[in-house]
Amino acid sequence: MRRLVCASANPDKVAEIQDLLRDVVELLPRPDSVGDIVEDADTLLGNARLKARAICGATGLPAVADDTGLEVDALGGAPGVHTARFAGPVATYGDNRRKLLSELQGVDDAQRTARFRTVALVAYPDGSELWAEGVCEGRIAQAERGERGFGYDALFVPGESEGRTFAEMSVEDKHALGHRGAAFRALAALLRAT
Repeated sequence: MRRLVCASANPDKVAEIQDLLRDVVELLPRPDSVGDIVEDADTLLGNARLKARAICGATGLPAVADDTGLEVDALGGAPGVHTARFAGPVATYGDNRRKLLSELQGVDDAQRTARFRTVALVAYPDGSELWAEGVCEGRIAQAERGERGFGYDALFVPGESEGRTFAEMSVEDKHALGHRGAAFRALAALLRAT
């Protein structure tokens, strides 16, 4: 089984990535010696590439990274590439959810359409790379619902979820319907083919 170093330092994302790639790769943890990686690209692909290349360069091993954006139509596609820092550079998940609800105050359900987009990328020491994208269409709920997940999960209602937020779903259901699941299943298929 091939080995990839995970570029993410977010334990929630690492757990999801491990679940999604379990049958294809052995996922190694990001070294503690690697500091913060500045994510200043203007696209999700660019940020995933920055993270994977930094970890690949630091370890000399292939590295996997992802970047996810929430695109809310009523906000002109925001927060997009700034999803993790929507409420500021040190925002918590709760801060970001509160800001999103505030920005959408007074917007009716029909206008709260949104999508999650994830780009997953593997960078190799020889400079080559593989990447895939996953998208999940849905809408933003009027209030937080559910206890599972992280980030915006308590607010995002996938189109095929029978009205449940990601935070109201099992991990298996979230992976089956979600953007990260779609991106990493597509990446796993590329890894199997190479």
